[in-house]
Amino acid sequence: MSNMCIRPTPEELENFGTPDFTIYNAGQFPCNRYTHYMTSSTSIDINLQRKEMVILGTQYAGEMKKGLFSVMHYLMPKRGVLSVHSGCNMGKDGDVALFFGLSGTGKTTLSTDPNRYLIGDDEHCWSDNGVSNIEGGCYAKCIDLAQEKEPDIWNAIKFGTVLENVVFDEHTREVYYVDRSVTENTRACYPIEHIPNAKIPCVGPHAKNVILLACDAFGVLPPVSKLTLPQTMYHFISGYTALIAGTEDGILEPQATFSACFGAAFIMLHPTRYAAMLAERMRRHGATGWLVNTGWSGGSYGVGQRMKLSYTRKIIDAIHNGSLLNAKYEETPVFKLQIPDYVEGVPSHILHPENTWSDAQAYKETLEKLAALFKKNFENFSDYKIGNDNRLTQEILEAGPL
Repeated sequence: MSNMCIRPTPEELENFGTPDFTIYNAGQFPCNRYTHYMTSSTSIDINLQRKEMVILGTQYAGEMKKGLFSVMHYLMPKRGVLSVHSGCNMGKDGDVALFFGLSGTGKTTLSTDPNRYLIGDDEHCWSDNGVSNIEGGCYAKCIDLAQEKEPDIWNAIKFGTVLENVVFDEHTREVYYVDRSVTENTRACYPIEHIPNAKIPCVGPHAKNVILLACDAFGVLPPVSKLTLPQTMYHFISGYTALIAGTEDGILEPQATFSACFGAAFIMLHPTRYAAMLAERMRRHGATGWLVNTGWSGGSYGVGQRMKLSYTRKIIDAIHNGSLLNAKYEETPVFKLQIPDYVEGVPSHILHPENTWSDAQAYKETLEKLAALFKKNFENFSDYKIGNDNRLTQEILEAGPL
């Protein structure tokens, strides 16, 4: 937590006073599964009145970081500040981008850009003064970590970094990053100063671009599309990505997963509250919303291919430099997404996903299947009202697929 929290100066520590919040981490001690409502031997409990968190039955250090993030999701909106689960970086000209995305969508990879300043990889606030990191460090996944693929993260692992759940040679101390015997969720925790192009202090002006990342294993979402404000709210609340199912009976089938605001486990208020705050800031500061598919093209998982990272990076570059705003756009059926006609460095035919499928009927059926999953998931949010009327909720609903 010394790495992950914002570190006070020696002068600030002298006058620190009483801590605002206390974490009791007894991770080696299991909770009582016979307690009412307890379903396992693991429990993470937050008491906002007592300002305490108790961790039982799990030694995963990420519970502390995410527990404090949950507290921020409660406190910040009450102060008129939006708390977001996103990566954030800034260009040389001061243009800030937020990257939302669930695990495996490329949030950390795409926000850690050697040509841009890193503000943070995971947790931020957007206030009237701009964007700021909640944390003082990074908590990067390091399964299959390789120097040539992720040089910044590789080089950040030095004295002061904490490695979690990794396997290493006890004699040579060499780490085997490919070893999954403990868990897939191996981590490296280091102060943000270990990233050479980190922006210190980790603050920036208002966001210019809001990028929603989805790893669509169904292969029907376009590589990039420009969103209206209601569409940004709809896809932000949906928090979609797709998981790849196992090879049960030899059948491969993508599984859609939705996590409201790209962090349902941490949010304390209704998702529409956060979406409305995001839209209000985007409207006020002229930010543009984008949906970027880092998943499959040319068919669903098992048939098509994963989108090339080099193409996705070109798309992100075009968003950053503003050239994508000058493209001509065409609306797609069903999801009503705006697809650009040209992105420098990306083959134009892949921008429309139907062009990459050999079976047009299969594409249409898969597209409608995914749209139905979106609509079913959104039933959870359609009855929530903001203000005296239902206008905002209706606006968001109409931005979803037909």
